[in-house]
Amino acid sequence: MEKKHNINTLYPVILSVPPDYEKLKMRAKVRFLSQYARQALIISEQLSFNSRNIDNCLQTSGTLPKDENSAPMPVNGCFWSVTHKPAYAGGVVSCKPAGFDIEKIKEYTKGLRRKIADNKEWSLVDPEKLESFFRYWTAKEAVLKAAGVGLSELSKCRIAGIIDDFHLKILFKNQIWIAEHFYFNDHMASIVKNDFQVIWKKPVVSLWLNSC
Repeated sequence: MEKKHNINTLYPVILSVPPDYEKLKMRAKVRFLSQYARQALIISEQLSFNSRNIDNCLQTSGTLPKDENSAPMPVNGCFWSVTHKPAYAGGVVSCKPAGFDIEKIKEYTKGLRRKIADNKEWSLVDPEKLESFFRYWTAKEAVLKAAGVGLSELSKCRIAGIIDDFHLKILFKNQIWIAEHFYFNDHMASIVKNDFQVIWKKPVVSLWLNSC
């Protein structure tokens, strides 16, 4: 009998992109990262649902369902979110709408800072710290993903409070969302936590290999 989902726990999975990725041409790189992030989804679902709905869907149709705005749609009750950068790919499966983002911590422009948050929001943290910017950026993007909207809604997504170094509150569409951060190897990941316990699966290279 298939086990039921542990409704109290999220398992965001982060996979290290293997070195051979750099040998691929640009179009093949994009395809590889997308498929590698889906592999992270499959692992996350196995950890939480102990099922293979995502894998079965990919085997059947080769893709995962999205709505008219390209927002992820659930597969047999499995909500999902993926993210990837050149060095890492990630995915999470949940029984509720999910949002997951990874960014490399690096220098950015003052103009981008103004775009991500206003002065009131920046007053909650030290705006000169790189980590502050990437906390805000990844948390907001995770919330927008969970809400099924794009970056056009970014200005409506506001930091409502700092809980601690690993959690903050965001106000979006009259709802408070709790985001959790994970710092690793000059990168930051954020996930919509809300009432879930989060167990991060640290970066590993998957045994899955793509023949791109």
